[in-house]
Amino acid sequence: MNQSSMNIRIQAPSPSLLLPRAKVYSQGICPCIRAQLETCSNPNPNLLKASIVSRCPLGWSKTSSVFAEQPIKHSTPGAVVATSGSQETSTPAVIGNEKIGVLLLNLGGPETLDDVQPFLFNLFADPDIIRLPRLFRFLQKPLAQFISVARSSKSKEGYASIGGGSPLRRITDAQAEELRKALCDKNVPAKVYVGMRYWHPFTEEAIEQIKRDEISKLVVLPLYPQFSISTSGSSLRLLESIFREDEYLVNMQHTVIPSWYQREGYIKAMADLIQKELENFDCSEEVMIFFSAHGVPLAYVEEAGDPYKAEMDECVDLIMEELEKRRVNNAYTLAYQSRVGPVEWLKPYTDDTIIELGQKGVKSLLAVPISFVSEHIETLEEMDVEYKELALKSGIEKWGRVPALGCEPTFISDLADAVIESLPYVGAMAVSNLEARQSLVPLGSVEELLATYDSQRRELPPPVVVWEWGWTKSAETWNGRAAMLAVLVLLVLEVTTGEGFLHQWGILPLSW
Repeated sequence: MNQSSMNIRIQAPSPSLLLPRAKVYSQGICPCIRAQLETCSNPNPNLLKASIVSRCPLGWSKTSSVFAEQPIKHSTPGAVVATSGSQETSTPAVIGNEKIGVLLLNLGGPETLDDVQPFLFNLFADPDIIRLPRLFRFLQKPLAQFISVARSSKSKEGYASIGGGSPLRRITDAQAEELRKALCDKNVPAKVYVGMRYWHPFTEEAIEQIKRDEISKLVVLPLYPQFSISTSGSSLRLLESIFREDEYLVNMQHTVIPSWYQREGYIKAMADLIQKELENFDCSEEVMIFFSAHGVPLAYVEEAGDPYKAEMDECVDLIMEELEKRRVNNAYTLAYQSRVGPVEWLKPYTDDTIIELGQKGVKSLLAVPISFVSEHIETLEEMDVEYKELALKSGIEKWGRVPALGCEPTFISDLADAVIESLPYVGAMAVSNLEARQSLVPLGSVEELLATYDSQRRELPPPVVVWEWGWTKSAETWNGRAAMLAVLVLLVLEVTTGEGFLHQWGILPLSW
């Protein structure tokens, strides 16, 4: 938003960007933030009705509407773009003289079995997925090559069991199209783009289409409800580097919504799906609701300040509070799945928890994929096959699973509302001071978001200095470090000499 159209002055204490948010849905402005919006003499008469969302230490609250409700004039509704190489010819969405775009960010997934190994390489070559010490970062790609080759056979088996590839792209394209329709129905025509982190259509492809369409205002919306370094953070860091190197993108106004797990529409959509699946059990009140989230290494939370666990805990609490309002008072628990490697991940682990629940006599279990909004390998194979089989072997007699949100109407409508509420922040500037500027985050720019996040990271804790034998945290830490060091030394020797048992066994190719 240009300075000629609006100034925003915000006075607020310096909030921690990624601390847990409070459970706030209610209307009314937070008393600790005073926001004054001053429109200038020539405001754009076509600006849509929207709500400013202000951050305070207690969470998010909505202020009253700040724009007059007026119809938005446009000629041709925008169309969804899945950048797969085909040229999109429809006219970009226009509000006034602005072309509005929404960029959906997601993980991506291999569409065929031949895509599995290069997809895994892209995944593990990301320094936000495998965080090597600075001294060893030159080994990032060789290590990614090693892991992707070693894991590809097992991963191919998993993808073969769900039809030969991931449905993630197809589902995300459908979500983008439904979001475009929902925005159009709310008088906000916009083009919606899909950018994947590790497979087609890559984020870079989406950005090229955005440039061809001459989008002037962009809302960046990761399709991860909760923020994590390894998901939203990785996608946003890539986007930041793309923005920084392109003159057109530097001048394009944008804003980003890094997490939205606390939104009322999302919470209600999740509660609707859970309530519906509970009806499939004979004694629904006896069913254990089992939230299973994708895990992250424990060091991300304890050492790097990743807010993922705090946001996940709060998200589960909000969903259960909504269910309690509907007189659903089932017992519930949260665990983390999909761990890999020798390091410690967030606990409790999903497989361990399933076994423990069976030992405690739980007979009915309803699994809820809490961190996923689309069906993919972790839901269709890991949950529906591996965890279901484990549950039945552990004494659990009845297993159910809540589907991922997909294109559920309440969810899509709420995403559209999130986009609309963020539009006043596109290109907005907080003019009072640095702290005020930070209060616009997380409805701020990619650069602001990451800069504020980095400034909130805690110092790394001191190393473990006492060796303890047995299954202790200290022993696990040192064992993991020793194993990682051994792997790194082995890889250095293999890469530099081109010889060794990894080459002999065919695990590493003869040439990279």
